Order: sequence, then structure tokens, then C-alpha cells
Amino acid sequence: MKQALQDIGILDFYRNKNTIKWLIFISSVIISFGSIYYTNLLVEELREREKRQIQLLAKALEYASINTDNLTFINSEIIQQNYSIPVIIADAAGNPLDMRNIKIRKNASDEEKSKILREEIQQMKAQFEPIEIMDSFVYYRNSELLTSLRFYPYIQLSVILVFGALAYAVFNQSKIAEQNRVWAGLTKETAHQLGTPIASLMAWLDYFKHSPFYEENKEVIHEMDKDVVKLRMVTERFSSIGSKPSIQPENVFMVIDEAINYLRPRISTKVNMTVNGYGNDIDAMINKPLFEWVIENICKNAVDAMKGQGNITINIIKESEKYVFVDITDDGKGMEKSIFKKIFTPGFTTRKRGWGLGLTLAKRIIEGYHKGKVFVKESEVGKGTTFRIILQGTKEGIAKFQREDFVAQGLNN
Repeated sequence: MKQALQDIGILDFYRNKNTIKWLIFISSVIISFGSIYYTNLLVEELREREKRQIQLLAKALEYASINTDNLTFINSEIIQQNYSIPVIIADAAGNPLDMRNIKIRKNASDEEKSKILREEIQQMKAQFEPIEIMDSFVYYRNSELLTSLRFYPYIQLSVILVFGALAYAVFNQSKIAEQNRVWAGLTKETAHQLGTPIASLMAWLDYFKHSPFYEENKEVIHEMDKDVVKLRMVTERFSSIGSKPSIQPENVFMVIDEAINYLRPRISTKVNMTVNGYGNDIDAMINKPLFEWVIENICKNAVDAMKGQGNITINIIKESEKYVFVDITDDGKGMEKSIFKKIFTPGFTTRKRGWGLGLTLAKRIIEGYHKGKVFVKESEVGKGTTFRIILQGTKEGIAKFQREDFVAQGLNN
């Protein structure tokens, strides 16, 4: 089945999704810069055209001042045809004589008009050198069309980015919702399928317990009973993942210790597992079956990293009334920092055999159901790895923390 998934590219997509994201990002940047570059070419071309138009206007004014015969034609066909480029004609002292395409309110006074035109002249001088004709100067600046065109690609890209971000968010949420539905359906069906054979095994165990050969096979039957209980727990876990699990206050040390006691006889005898509770009275909001599953997955991952030989130390730390930390440390092969986040990706595994779903499942359980965090706190190649789980404190503890914080703020104020 794993090979079939690889053949259709599902696992490869998950493994290479960061590369795909970067390719899409780089492509978007190239398209964006290409659009801006092309628009700037158009802006420069239009700018040169407007400059030539103003130069023609200046020559026409100069010609009209000398030759009055064609004044009507020059005025109607050249001067009055400028509907877009703001132009001011001023004398050598900078006093406005005439203007074109300057927005001034109709009832403005002569003093106000002069002030506005002088301010416009200063802005025009900052953009272009004025054109001298006889004893006057022609000042001008870019038309509104040219200015709008210059900023258009940035506005366009901003709109595209906002739309793309919204589309990505909607698509991502719909994809997550679809994955959750598939995940829930798969787990419910698994729990349902396991129910019948487990019930049958329980019946057979009950038969063996009352059989004549029970005493001579007591230890074997007892271990089988433990495994059946474990199967029932696994079924309960799948059932919990397929629905909204019950989160309630639990003693973290006792839950972890119980999970470790089950694991010890089922892993290599060369692995030493230690749980430090620092008082053993640390409570957190957890779902016991699912949280035990997380501990088992991380510990099994550590056993594989140590190749069945080494030490696993679990430290339970009450960081505050609000949070509880669980640090799981092994002295295995460790890992590079570049794969700290990749190990939680579905299908990612460093083993030749394996689905690469154990840590993915752990992350989903802690972050999706317990509203906590799980991550690689630290790791060094050849020395080992520490995983950290952050759990929410009990409601009573959080309420106490909030009360104390409120009192502290009041005292400080």
C-alpha cells in the first residue's frame, strides 16, 4: 500500500511540499517583477511622449508670439488640445501668467489661485526642468494618467496578494477539514473492525481461565490478558480520535508511568526507561488513552533511534499553574536541525521500514485535541534528542494562576 501511495505521488508531495511552496513563491516573484518591469517600460514611453508634447507646445507658443498669422490654428490645434498634462506658464520671476489642467475651485480668490499655482510650480520644478520661451518659462508635470499607471502594478499586485492569501486560507482550511473527516472516518471504521475479534479473544481468555490447564499456563494467559486489554485501549484510542475526546484533569506522572510500565516488557531489555515527576502530584488536562499513545509513539521512536540500546529519561515539569512540560530525552543518534519540523510530516521516516505516521499522530493528538505543543527541544547528532510536550494545566490551576496574576498586577499598580 505504501508503494501504491508513492506511485501516485502522495507521499512525495508531502515530503516535497516545502520545495513546491518555494517554487510557487519564486514563480510569483518573477511574475510580479516582470509585471512591474513591463509597466515601467510603458510609463517611461508615455513620459517621453508627454515631454515631447510639452516641447511642441512650448515651440508653438514661441512661434505664435512671433508670427500672429497662424495664431488661431496654433491655439486651437496645439495649445487647446492638451487635456491631460498640467502646465503653468510663468515669467522669469516665477509669477504665473497662464495655466492648463490645474484643478482650482471656481470661487477661489486671485490670491488663493496665485498661491496654489506657485505651489504647483515648485512641485513641477522637482519633476522636470522648465522650458524657456522668450522671457517666460513653461512648467509641467506628469499627467494623472501617467501617475496612476506608475502605481497601478503595485495596487494590482496588492489585490492579487490579498486575494491569494484569502484563497489559500480558505483552501487550506477546507483541505484540513477534509483530512479531518477522512481521519475520523478511518479511525471509527478501524475501531469498529477491531471490536469483533477483541470480543472473541476476550471470550477465549475467559474460557482458558476456567480450563483445567489454567494453573500450568497462568503466566502466559495473564500476559495474553494484558495484550487484549491493550487492544481494547487501542480501540478506545481510535474511537476517541474519530470523535471529540473527553479532556479532564489527570495526574501526569501516573499516566506516563502506567504507559512506560506497559512498554518495558515489550521493548529491548537493553533500554533503560526512567520517569521523574518532581513531587508526582502534577495534574494537567489530558485524555488518558490518547496521551498514553503519544508517549508510546515518541518512546518507540527513541528506541529505534538508539537501535534498541540506551537510556530514555522522561522529566515532568510544572512550569506554572498554566502549563506542564514533559521532556522525553534519549541518547540515540540525534538529528540535524534542518529536519526538526520535517519529522512531524506525514510519510517522513529515516527508517527503511515504516509509515512515518507515529510522530504525525502525536502532533495531531497534542495540538489538535489537547491544545498543546509538541516539538524537538534540542538534538545533537551522535548524542541524542529531547522532545518537549507542553500541556495545559487544570482549570483550577489556570484560575489560580489568573487570580494570582491579577493580585500581582494590583500590587504593582
